[in-house]
Amino acid sequence: MSTYLHQLGRWCATHAWLVLCLWLIVSIACAGSLKFLGLNLSSSFHINDAESLQGISILRERLPQVSGTDEPVLFTAHDGDITAHADAIHEFITQAEHINGVAAVTDPFAELTRSISADGSHALIHVMGNASVGSHMTGPTPQAGLTANALQELTTRIMQAHSNLTIALGGNIGHFISVHLSIVEIIGVILAGIVLLFTFRSLVTAGAPLLSAAIGVAIGISSIFIAASWLDINSTTPVLAIMIGLAVGIDYALFIIARAREYVHTGIAPHEAAGRAVATAGSAVVFAGGTVIVALCGLSVTRIPFLSIMGFASAFVVAIAVLVALTVVPALLGIIGTRVCGRKKHVLHRLKAEHLAATTSPASPSVSLVPAEAQAAASRSFSYRWVRAFTRFPALTSVFIIALLGCASIPAASLSTGLTDNGSEAPGTPLRQTYDAISEAFGEGYNSPIIVIGNIVHSSEPVELVDRLAQKIRSLTGVHAIGTATPNQDASLAFLQIIPTTGQSDPATHTLVSTIRHLAPQWEKELGITSIMVTGQTAVAIDVAEQLQGALVPFGCVVVGFSLVLLLIVFRSFAVPLSATIGYLLSLGVAFGTVGMVYGYGWGSDLLHVTKTGPVISFMPVIVMGILFGLAMDYHVFLVSRMREEWIHHRDATRAVQRGFVSSAPVVLAAAVIMTTIFAAFVPEGSVHVKPIALALSAGIAADAFLVRMTLIPAVMVWLGHRAWALPEWLDRLLPVVDIEGEGLIRSLEHEEWVQRHGPSMIRICDMTMQHRNITLISSLNFVLRPGELGVIRSDNRAARNILTALLSGRLRHRYGKVIVGHFALPSHMSAVQGMTAILTQREDVLPPQAVLVITDDPGSHRWERITELLDAGITVLVTGPCLLTIPPDVHVSADTLLCDDFYPPFEDSVPAHLILDTALPDALPHKNPTKTDEAPVVPPDTDTDTDTDTDTDTDTDTDSTHATQPSTIQEDTP
Repeated sequence: MSTYLHQLGRWCATHAWLVLCLWLIVSIACAGSLKFLGLNLSSSFHINDAESLQGISILRERLPQVSGTDEPVLFTAHDGDITAHADAIHEFITQAEHINGVAAVTDPFAELTRSISADGSHALIHVMGNASVGSHMTGPTPQAGLTANALQELTTRIMQAHSNLTIALGGNIGHFISVHLSIVEIIGVILAGIVLLFTFRSLVTAGAPLLSAAIGVAIGISSIFIAASWLDINSTTPVLAIMIGLAVGIDYALFIIARAREYVHTGIAPHEAAGRAVATAGSAVVFAGGTVIVALCGLSVTRIPFLSIMGFASAFVVAIAVLVALTVVPALLGIIGTRVCGRKKHVLHRLKAEHLAATTSPASPSVSLVPAEAQAAASRSFSYRWVRAFTRFPALTSVFIIALLGCASIPAASLSTGLTDNGSEAPGTPLRQTYDAISEAFGEGYNSPIIVIGNIVHSSEPVELVDRLAQKIRSLTGVHAIGTATPNQDASLAFLQIIPTTGQSDPATHTLVSTIRHLAPQWEKELGITSIMVTGQTAVAIDVAEQLQGALVPFGCVVVGFSLVLLLIVFRSFAVPLSATIGYLLSLGVAFGTVGMVYGYGWGSDLLHVTKTGPVISFMPVIVMGILFGLAMDYHVFLVSRMREEWIHHRDATRAVQRGFVSSAPVVLAAAVIMTTIFAAFVPEGSVHVKPIALALSAGIAADAFLVRMTLIPAVMVWLGHRAWALPEWLDRLLPVVDIEGEGLIRSLEHEEWVQRHGPSMIRICDMTMQHRNITLISSLNFVLRPGELGVIRSDNRAARNILTALLSGRLRHRYGKVIVGHFALPSHMSAVQGMTAILTQREDVLPPQAVLVITDDPGSHRWERITELLDAGITVLVTGPCLLTIPPDVHVSADTLLCDDFYPPFEDSVPAHLILDTALPDALPHKNPTKTDEAPVVPPDTDTDTDTDTDTDTDTDTDSTHATQPSTIQEDTP
């Protein structure tokens, strides 16, 4: 993938204005489509197989007059006697019943629907809308707005005619949750720009991530609005997508630009630097974005439609952000050119501070800083002092951070969820004022009526049967009154409106609904009623909350399991994925604990403009789990991948952690600050749905980045030492190789530079080491063989020779060192190397026509004749054999090297080779009829003997070998 990304990035940088124009056209097209389609978002929350929604469907069919939205209307007499205004109230009722969209209006003075407050100054009526104004299942319709306007006009007329009477509408009919953004969110983006300015020290460079993020968010959100014309997309979805899109869009651009700056400063042309940055950091961006996308799409595990669509929509915005980062960012880099580095004195200072021993970095092989300078610069950097301080006593640091995060997670126990009602609206709004007034005059239960229906089609006395059911419900704990109890017009359906003593989000109301459902089968037998159901807005809210709570465990298992498997493949270690997952769970606890502090304990609620403490929106935990998982894995990959590179290079655990941290921490720090700032900007003025999500994400990301990834993980890695990178051999062989940093491409590009200085090579091996079960078979091998030449590698260890043959023919993976065959770096291009190599086992073997490299072991006189013929034909030949291998005097050997000496005795002397290595390359491959095959013998696929199968990142440096070797014709460069 990195090869294609390199080509893409270089092409976009070369054709920068074309790329920007294409994205501009897409943006204009999406915006133009919205002008014709409009905004068609929904404010309803759909769930599957919920009894409450089934009840609403039955009401729409058999009692459509009450299947719509219920609008409470509160009348307040200034003189304290509401009965004195009965004529005005009846006038309102009469005129309201004639408004289009109104099915019925209750009479507060009637015996069955009496609703006069205890002090006699308030009366409460319910305007019941029909199906034309929408319902809890469908959301508001266009007719709902017309009906709401008509009710408001009627209210104004009645109040003007009766000055001592105040009328407050509940606002349920026509209430629509719109996409709301404030100046605070814009301030968050400005703060992100300031962080970028401090990071890059260049105004032009700092503006590039903001521009690319804006393009991605604009196209993503426009696409969501367009899709809303055909799909039922909740109105919370766009705000959530904007928040996520801005954060990841800026961060992904930051990672690519930071890597491009490194390349430009080493003297690489800006267009090529953009291509390499997209191939390396861009590969990690694809991986990181893919992780977030999978986590968001994983919301479909809950099997809740509105939540699945919310996840898919947010995932789409992240995908657009990734695509924009891979195309728009290199285009901007091509336009900015060398100005991407800003002022030279800042660049030099940051380069010295952030890149320890930069000469060994695979990302910048030609940096001119010597290791001593880099060491001195790094020792003065804040990142180095930070990691040194917290890894000096790793066990103490680990215990302290875990205890701290655990304590911060305790308030999560006070967190409760539910669907919000008008009581969560901002104070001072008409909806909130009416809600509070009804609660004060009658109790919170009047804002949360519960509907009970039952099938009474077989009853001969429907009215008496409904009364008997009402008596049973009235006797239950938590029932304040029965508002309405009547059969429908054809006497086939019982309809009861129950007024609970508590509000919608109160646990007592949940208990009441559960009690009615539990007793329903018993009542059905006693009364002869069938299909008793609890429905209405309150029941829908309770069902949504319960179904979402039930989805937390399976979704959490999917997220944690995915995290373990993913990081196990990437880092080939048990400790790395376990520590990453435990860190994620600790960060998640802090996120939920912070919300519990604010909404459960009430700490800081006024400062954060929380309109009402108590339960938060039901889908908050699931959304936060998915988003936080993706972002936490991003930071973990960017930090630990650099540590892994250092570990592969020198196998010093403490040094690897410290150097890897210094190399990557500054960029990760900037990314975390930007992400936290963006999410925190949506807290003060965010809607009741978005505010707790933004609060949890800002706290969770801050804890994850600063306490978990930058403090706990380095301490744990140092504490574990070399055990942090251990993995059983059998599992290592089963796992695929994943190159998330474009390491294979980096090696290929570095090899191209080497070829320009030294000429072409067919085999190039730099400091290659092969181990099996802590036994070194090949140690620090350096070897170069030109095309068309003959090379000899000697060893009395036949198993080591077999391994080397399997490795160079692309049939065995290595970990330590650099191996390049032709212009293909291993192990990234194993299939390509297999196609260009052949193994000669006997003179008559027919070689494939595409073979340009032939490998043979200990040839006899007949095979030496064949080798001479191959050399005359321009084919490169590598011969392996014992140390005393006899070479014909007329054969010219270009490179001759020993694999091992007295310090590394033959492997067969310590462990029988056939126990583990005979399959790497059999002593004598089966003789085949040359006429039946045109391929070289293939080594069996189960030949992995090297326990470390990761792609390596070691650089082209000469190291002291512990065995004697004869110098090859071309020596490796020493920095």
